[in-house]
Order: sequence, then structure tokens, then C-alpha cells
Amino acid sequence: MKFFGKPRSQTAAFLPLCLLFLRSLSPGHSHLYSNRYAGDKVIRLTPNTEEEAFVLKKICHQLKVDLWQPGGVSQISQGTVTDIHVPHNGSRALLTFLQEANIQYKILIEDLQKVLEKGSSLPAWRSRRSLSGYNYEVYHSLEEIQNWMHHLNKTHSGLIHMFSIGKSYEGRSLYVLKALLTYRSDPTMRKTLNHLYFYIMPVFNVDGYHFSWTNDRFWRKTRSRNSRFRCRGVDANRNWRVKWCDEGASMHPCDDTYCGPFPESEPEVKAVANFLRKHRKHITAYLSFHAYAQMLLYPYSYKYATIPNFSCVESAAYKAVNALRSVHGVQYRYGPASSTLYVSSGSSMDWAYKNGIPYTFAFELRDTGHFGFLLPETLIKPTCTETMLAVKNITMHLLKKCP
Repeated sequence: MKFFGKPRSQTAAFLPLCLLFLRSLSPGHSHLYSNRYAGDKVIRLTPNTEEEAFVLKKICHQLKVDLWQPGGVSQISQGTVTDIHVPHNGSRALLTFLQEANIQYKILIEDLQKVLEKGSSLPAWRSRRSLSGYNYEVYHSLEEIQNWMHHLNKTHSGLIHMFSIGKSYEGRSLYVLKALLTYRSDPTMRKTLNHLYFYIMPVFNVDGYHFSWTNDRFWRKTRSRNSRFRCRGVDANRNWRVKWCDEGASMHPCDDTYCGPFPESEPEVKAVANFLRKHRKHITAYLSFHAYAQMLLYPYSYKYATIPNFSCVESAAYKAVNALRSVHGVQYRYGPASSTLYVSSGSSMDWAYKNGIPYTFAFELRDTGHFGFLLPETLIKPTCTETMLAVKNITMHLLKKCP
């Protein structure tokens, strides 16, 4: 999901859009995936030495585990919190190996299938309910999200304009909402915000998101085909033309961090890049939302260096995470992505910044690993409430004409 635009106010009226964002970050469950995750575990390790990190990388490659964090095996190093989703047929071998190597670990999820079943809330009536009764506190399929967007476009035409910026690899429309938001409580603020607006793309990776509902709950890449490998998809956040396929990205099509055959190879990335290029003179800020880690990140991601407008961006981030914490006490870390999270090349955040958009941020939403990619629906609203306050603070900070 991508969120970009020339900022306008964040008010309670904007909360439903944030609730929609969480849907795109935490895919649903179609028929509970034919029990395919029964016995799977999620394990957390933190290598204490570079030797342990090397051994962990090796075993991850051998067992072909699903790495939840960090982004890729190459980013495992001493002190890196590492969450691994292990298939049931490989968990015994991994745990035995860790015990013999005297590497400390913690089991975060004992049985992934049971957690999925516990979190399932998809009674038959949900798919048949009216759009006027759209529930913002449950996860929705791509079809439901897009139907809701069409409904908003039809019923709130004075505030929202919906349009497509292209097609995905599998031919799905890439919809964007241009939103004019109201701010009722402060006349001065209302006057200030009259000339600002948001472009909102609730679901960026529409093909991958749909696939996560129908086949693989933890699918993250696009769904493009590769002529030489059976593995499908590209990491859409490593496919941008900024230090493409450098550190933190993989050239192997079967890796989750695969950068693609060339920059902007993915039609989804190409469409958004073209849109941003066309409108960049009028775009003040670009925000993207991801899961999970509880971080607010800004450039650079591909290198350890200080951006020219660091003072303003750092101040905006500081105020945003403080505002976020004031709601429910949730603590976010903030800073340059390379040093706060890890080095990764080809990201949309870095690309937007290098292409003239002065304020670019990436949110890594709740949580820090207890639920991981399985954030319960009961946490959708509190997550969105605190996140939107952070976005509002970023917006107001940038409106002060930071240098």
C-alpha cells in the first residue's frame, strides 16, 4: 500500500481510510488455507556473535524457512532480532540444531494454523452485507475493499475522486482515491488546509494481496512470472530505480527480497512511479505503510548517510512518534531506515526522495513480533487511531514550511 499526496488534515473523517490500510497489510484467510499451516511455528532468535549469525544464515537457506524479519537472510547479523516461520516438517530439525549449537531461541507461535483459526472472523453474512454497513474493524478481501472505494466515490463525490493509474500483472485495476478532507474545529486550520489534498492507494500489490486470501496467507511479492524459474513474484519495495538490486536485495527469483529482472519491471511499480513523476512538482510528502516493527523511518534506506533536510524530517518524526505514543502508550522507534531497520536498496521511499519529493516516510506498524503478521482485528482501530495522529502531526509540521 502506498499513501502519497500534498498533505491535508487528518481528522476522524479520515480514520476509515486508515482502517482500510490495515486490511492491505494483514491478509485474510480463505477456507483457512486447507490446514496447510498445521504445526508450523514462528521462532525468534537473536545471534549473539557473527559466528552464530553465519550459522543461522546457513540453516535458513538449507531449510528454506519463511523469514518474517529482517527482510532477507543476508540482513541477519550479530544482534539482529530474527523471526522465522518454520514449516512443521522442518521445525524439529531446526530446534534440534539450535539446541546442539547452544543458540538461544523463543517460540512465538506454537501452531500457526491454530492462531489463524482463532483469529478467523469470516461468517457467511460478511460477504453479503450492504456497503452502508461496511465494518471498519475487520479485515476485507480485495473485492470488498474496491467495492467500498466505488461506493465512497459514488456517495461522497464532493470529497473523493476515484481513478485508476494502470493495471497489475494479472490485469487488476490499480485504484487511487484523491481525497479532500475537512477540519471542522479550528477556522484558522481549516483555511490553511483548503488548498491541500491526499492521494491514497489503499492496496498497492493487488495481485499478491488477492493471492494471500486464496492460497498463501503469508505471500508478500507480486505475482509476475519468470521465464527461467518456477518461482513467481518480485519484492515491490526493491524494484525502484534507486541503487536497484544493491545491498539488501536479492537477484534470485525465489527469494522474498528479489529485486526483479530490471528496475520498474513490475507494472504496479511502473504505474505508481509514472504517477509520481507526473505530479512530483505538486507533491510535498510521500508516506508508505508496512508491517511489522513499530518504526517510523525516513531516508536513506540504501546507504548510511544524512539527508540534506535531516533537521526538519527528524523533528517531524520525533513529534509524530510522541503523538502516537500519547494515544495508547505504544512506543515506536524512529530514524533513517538504514540504521534504524537495515540497509535495503530499491525502495519507494528512497526513490520518491531522490526524485524531488522532500518529505518521505515509511511506517512499520504494530507490533514487534508477538502477533507479527497476524495482528488481531481487535487491534485495527487502536492501531489506526494512533497512526493517524502521527500522520496529522507530520502534516502540520511540514505545513510550517520547514527548510
